[in-house]
Amino acid sequence: MNTLHQFLFGIYPYICLAVFLLGSLVRFDRDQYTWKSDSSQLLRRGQLRWGSNLFHLGILGIFFGHLFGLLTPLSVWHALGVSAPAKQMLAIVAGGLAGTACLVGLVLLIHRRLVEARIRATTRAMDLAVLYLLLVQLLLGLFSIAVSARHLDGGEMVKLMLWAQHIVTLRGDAAGFVADVALVFKLHLVLGMTIFLVFPFSRLVHVWSGFATLSYVTRAYQVVRHR
Repeated sequence: MNTLHQFLFGIYPYICLAVFLLGSLVRFDRDQYTWKSDSSQLLRRGQLRWGSNLFHLGILGIFFGHLFGLLTPLSVWHALGVSAPAKQMLAIVAGGLAGTACLVGLVLLIHRRLVEARIRATTRAMDLAVLYLLLVQLLLGLFSIAVSARHLDGGEMVKLMLWAQHIVTLRGDAAGFVADVALVFKLHLVLGMTIFLVFPFSRLVHVWSGFATLSYVTRAYQVVRHR
């Protein structure tokens, strides 16, 4: 079990990150015509606005919440006057709202994809696999809030923060910080890393384009035809 734990939380994260970064680069270089979200708006508009808006609003909140919540050093939070219990309560409230919005939107999108024959006919196995991975991950995340609510001292959250910060700074003792956290947190971490693993092989790659749209603000005009 110690070997498995060391692999899942000390080695597996780097495998997932390597595949995530290199796989995305290779796909962009070799298969640019597959670099898209495959929107189904033309096939059926029903449920798309509510489902898509709630999902994307929620997932953005979750992403940036995890990004800053896990990777911001404790010293910074303390300098801002935010204690570990206060930060955990903030994470519970903000994460609960974002997670609920994302879950409702995702369920609408899954229902729409399964009941509409034309959308179902254009759906690939990887599309459904990613949707179900996200669904299970959201359910785990929301369930972890109930677990966190029983331990409001912030201790579990600090362990997760230290694990994430040690991973991104390439320190080898990261796995030890999550050795005794609740099972739901371990499952949440492993499934989250797995989503990064399958990212380059799915339509999720369009997320990169979402961040890249900021470059359109300063890019030069494209000349199509001279007058």
